Amino acid sequence: MYVAYHDKEWGVPAYGQRRLFEFLILEGAQAGLSWLTILRKRENYRRAFDDFDPEKVANYNEADVARLLADVGIVRNRLKIRATLGNASAFLAVDKEFGGFDRYLWGFVGGQTIQNVWRTQAEVPVSSPAAAALSRDLRRRGFRFVGPTICYSLMQAVGLVNDHLVDCFRHAELAA
Repeated sequence: MYVAYHDKEWGVPAYGQRRLFEFLILEGAQAGLSWLTILRKRENYRRAFDDFDPEKVANYNEADVARLLADVGIVRNRLKIRATLGNASAFLAVDKEFGGFDRYLWGFVGGQTIQNVWRTQAEVPVSSPAAAALSRDLRRRGFRFVGPTICYSLMQAVGLVNDHLVDCFRHAELAA
């Protein structure tokens, strides 16, 4: 599962409301856990959160919170669940303001993937100035679970940065 994610998804430039909302929520859910744990729960998240439709999630109520807290298929952390609901509303506000959340997000890298040239895993940072700026701006807009490390993971996942090592076959494919 992890290899398939690496080989087919991680670092591929992503656009579109639901795709970016999905990664924003999954990266926040991953805080303190392994990414493999989240990958294993991903389909459950899609089911539980209406296939990551931010308009539906923004309208969830207390009954939905209770339903989510009882769902063994997702991370049942009250703070993360409430943050997801609040993030859906904030996401929609950004989406409307910028004519698309993707336009907002990609603006932090000038609209193009940053092509890093790391040779070892030890060189790959856990954050960057762009991730810190994204984190500050998201927090200012009311998002939660969006610290600089989470934002950098988001940037890696959706292709804002190419952090595949240079000897990985995906590095050259994604740089092309």
